[in-house]
Amino acid sequence: MLKRLSISNYALIDQIEILFDQGLTIITGETGAGKSIILGALSLILGERADSSSIRNKERKTVVEAVFDIKDYNLKSFFQENDIDYYEDELIARREINPNGRSRAFVNDGVVGLATLKELMTRLVDIHSQHSNMLLSRPSFQLSILDNIAGHYDDLNSYSDIYNNYRDTERKLNELRDNYDRNRSEEDYLRFQLNQLQETNLKFGEDEELEQQQRRLANATSLKEDLWKVINILNGEEQSLLDQLQDVHHSLAAAEENLEEVAGMSERVANSLIDLKDIAQSISSIEENLNNDPAVLQQVEDRLNAIYSLERKHNVKTVNELMELQAQYQERLEAIDCSEERINAMQQQLDDQRNEALKLAQVISERRKKAATEFSTKLIPLAQNLGMKNLQFHVDFKNVEINASGCDNVDFLFAFNKNQALMPVKETASGGEISRLMLCIKSVIAQSMSLPTIIFDEVDTGVSGEIAHKIGDMMGDIAHHIQVVAITHLPQVAAHSNSHLRVFKTDTATQTVTSVERLNDEEHVTEIARMLSGSEVNQAALDNARALINDKP
Repeated sequence: MLKRLSISNYALIDQIEILFDQGLTIITGETGAGKSIILGALSLILGERADSSSIRNKERKTVVEAVFDIKDYNLKSFFQENDIDYYEDELIARREINPNGRSRAFVNDGVVGLATLKELMTRLVDIHSQHSNMLLSRPSFQLSILDNIAGHYDDLNSYSDIYNNYRDTERKLNELRDNYDRNRSEEDYLRFQLNQLQETNLKFGEDEELEQQQRRLANATSLKEDLWKVINILNGEEQSLLDQLQDVHHSLAAAEENLEEVAGMSERVANSLIDLKDIAQSISSIEENLNNDPAVLQQVEDRLNAIYSLERKHNVKTVNELMELQAQYQERLEAIDCSEERINAMQQQLDDQRNEALKLAQVISERRKKAATEFSTKLIPLAQNLGMKNLQFHVDFKNVEINASGCDNVDFLFAFNKNQALMPVKETASGGEISRLMLCIKSVIAQSMSLPTIIFDEVDTGVSGEIAHKIGDMMGDIAHHIQVVAITHLPQVAAHSNSHLRVFKTDTATQTVTSVERLNDEEHVTEIARMLSGSEVNQAALDNARALINDKP
C-alpha cells in the first residue's frame, strides 16, 4: 500500500508530504485547488511521461517520491530479475525532472529504466479515472476481468510460455521453408558453382605461395647469374675471397707471436672464414636447386590465371575467400538435401506445441465461462443498487484460433431498459452508466485483486442523492480488502472515509501555492458540511454532515 507521497517543485506545489492510511482515504477540495496536480505528480512515479513545463522553479529540479509497504506482496523475484536492491517491508520510488527536461527514475535509490518503473508500479497502484471507463469496451480488459475472477494466473503464465514457444517455432519453420524454396530455385546454379570450385581443388593460402613461386621462376635466370657471381667471388678458382682470407689468417697468426697488438685477430678472421664458407655452400645449393624451367613457370601461371578468373567471377580477392564461398555453397546444398526432413520434424514440433497450447487454452476458456457466470451474479445486484434496476448482462463467448490470450473472444453485452436487446456497452450505455458499471466491476474484483492500492479520480461525477451514498458504501466495501484513495466532490462519498485530506490553494504577494492538510474528526465534519452547503457552513449543514458520517456502515 501507498504510505507516503512527497512532491517538491511541481506545478503549484512548492513542497508537500502526504501520509496515507489503510482503508478509504478521501481527497477533497475546491475545483482548481490542485487535486489533479497531486494525481499528475503520482503518475510520474507510475512511469508516465515527464513534462518540463510542470517544473515550478526552473532553476531546480522537480522531485516526486513515494514510499510503499510491500511486506504482504511477493515482489522479490521482480527485483532479482531487474537487479534492484530488495527490502522486504518497504519500497521507495523516486522520479526527478531536471530543468532541461531530462528525467531519471529510482527504486530503492538505484537508477532504473522508465519501462522497469512502469512495470513495477502496475503491481502496486491502479489509477481509475473517467478516462479509464473507455476500457470497459475493450475485449482485452473484459478478458482480464474474467481472468481476475478465475484467478488462474499460473495457467495463464504457463499458456503464455507455451504460446510464445509455439509462435517462435512457427517463425523458424517459415524461415526454414523460405530458405528451402529459395535454395531449391537456385540448386542447379549452386551445384554448378560448387563443382567448379571443387574441381579447382583450392588450398588455403595457395595464391600467395604461387605468386611467390612465380616471381622466383620468372627471375630464375638472372637470380642464378647473381648467385654464381657471389659463389665465384667467395670460392672461385682464381684468387677467391676465401683463399685471400686464409692467407690473412696465416699472416696474422704468425705476427701474433711477436706483436701483441694483433693478438686474437687471426681467430676472428678464422671465425669469419667459417661463416663465409657456410654462406658459400648455402648459396651454391640454392643456385643448383633454383629452377628456371619455362614449363614449370607456365604451369604456375596457368594455375594462377585459373584462380584469378574465379576471384573475378565471384568478386573476391583471395583463395581463402573463394574457399569460404565454397563452404557456403556446400552448406546451402546440404540444407536442401536435408531440409524436407527438418521441415517435417519442425512441423511435427509445431503441431505438438499447438495442441498443447490449445488444450490449456480450452481449460482456461472453461474457467472463464464459470467466472463469467459468477461475475454476472455479483455484478447485477451491485449495479441495480446504483440505480440501474433493469440491468441485464451477458458475456458472449466466441471460439477463435489460439492467440496470445487464449482461444476466446468475449463481448460484454448490456441492456439497461426492459425489453431492450443486449448490446455492447459502447452502443447502449451513457457515460454515467459506464462510470457506475466500472465502479461495480472494481468492487467485484477487489477481493481477488493482488493490487495493494486503487485510486478513484472523480469517478462519481454526474451522480447525487441516494446513488451517491451507495457509491460511498461501495468504495468503503472495496477498502475492506485493498487501500482505496478517492478524489471526490460528493459529500455522501467523503462521509465514508477512514481518513480525509483537503487540498487548498493560498496566495502570497508573488505566487499561488497548493497545499494539503489532514483533517481531524471535527474538521472532517466541517469539510463535509461545506460540501453540502457551499461556502457558508451553518448548524443545519453540520448536523447533516454528522448524520451522513454516522449513517455509513
